[in-house]
Amino acid sequence: MNKNVEVLVAEYNETSKFFDRIYEVKNIEYAPYILKSFYSEDDINDTPFRTNLSEWFKGRGIPSWRDNLDLLLHRLNIIAPYELLDKAFGLSLSDQYWLKPYGSNVFYDAINFFDHDFDYAEFMEASLSTNSKTIMKKTSLKTPNNTTDGMLRKAWIIEDGTRYLLKGGYKNEILQPFNEVLASEICERLGFCHVKYTLDTYKDMVVSKCPCFITKDAEFVTCYQIRNDMKRHDNAEDYEEYIMKLEEHGIKNAREKVEDMYILDFLIMNEDRHLNNFGIIKDVNTLEWLDVAPIFDNGQSLNIDYYDEEELHILGNGRLFYEEKNFDEIIKIVKNLRRIDISKLDGIVEWFDVLLHQYQDLTKMSDRRIEKLCILLNRQIAKLREMILR
Repeated sequence: MNKNVEVLVAEYNETSKFFDRIYEVKNIEYAPYILKSFYSEDDINDTPFRTNLSEWFKGRGIPSWRDNLDLLLHRLNIIAPYELLDKAFGLSLSDQYWLKPYGSNVFYDAINFFDHDFDYAEFMEASLSTNSKTIMKKTSLKTPNNTTDGMLRKAWIIEDGTRYLLKGGYKNEILQPFNEVLASEICERLGFCHVKYTLDTYKDMVVSKCPCFITKDAEFVTCYQIRNDMKRHDNAEDYEEYIMKLEEHGIKNAREKVEDMYILDFLIMNEDRHLNNFGIIKDVNTLEWLDVAPIFDNGQSLNIDYYDEEELHILGNGRLFYEEKNFDEIIKIVKNLRRIDISKLDGIVEWFDVLLHQYQDLTKMSDRRIEKLCILLNRQIAKLREMILR
């Protein structure tokens, strides 16, 4: 199902977690975007389509590379993440797809997590706590936390009716939440469309906190899905074709909005701009492409992978679609840097310094590391200022 529209009728094997047979495709236009390129009316049980349907559904679950996955599975009292997929109809807070048992009278409006509360305290404990011995109850598995992507420990919660995602750091690294908030502040000052991140604490952990950026009437479609049925070039042509696709679908100022993301990546040296953490927002009722998705997921920045207490690493590569490239090369895709008022970032280095010191008792981050992070940030702002003035 896509909200209230029947997409297809299929037999799902709860043991193998695979769709064994597709009986009927009713509305392929309402199917997940990535499946359309594999669809053929001649044989709906054609292996590529059925296999990719199964892979798409499996991909909705917690990935095998999630930090502390073994501990999380133990606390959830399950063997593998895919066991969670059908605990709550496969519902998510990223889209409106779900599995409706054949012949049942269950309706989307009665079960979706955009309108209805869900238990999250036990999942949050299981996911984020470092020393919990809690084993979750089966009733607490009816949650959108079953369908969260990414390597970081995370949990959806509800506060005053708003759905927020909490994310911790990766393993012993504690900088990710601060990078998310820094990116949010930069976007706010420069006028970039973004998801607003704040900091929160859970027990002894600093986490980032952001609201869900879609509603029950809108879907997030990743760049990966859009690019899937387009020729791969492994150069800037992939980027140009993506922009053209967005413009063909009527998204206004598409190039400038995607450029904003790469300007941010340059400023914070974001090494993880993969094709699944940017894309577009689509209306699930009319299927209209509404806009470029707001900028989010910026934690893997400021040389996290290269930190050394004794040495300041100033190099690092980002990603431009399928290519890993130096940030100085990636920024060249921006057609007009002079539209950026770099003076709006005046004082942000000092702001970041204060923020890092504010949580120092919890993070145990050294003064030396904070100093180096601020040097890197100041260096990138200075480089961008120089580019603008050329």
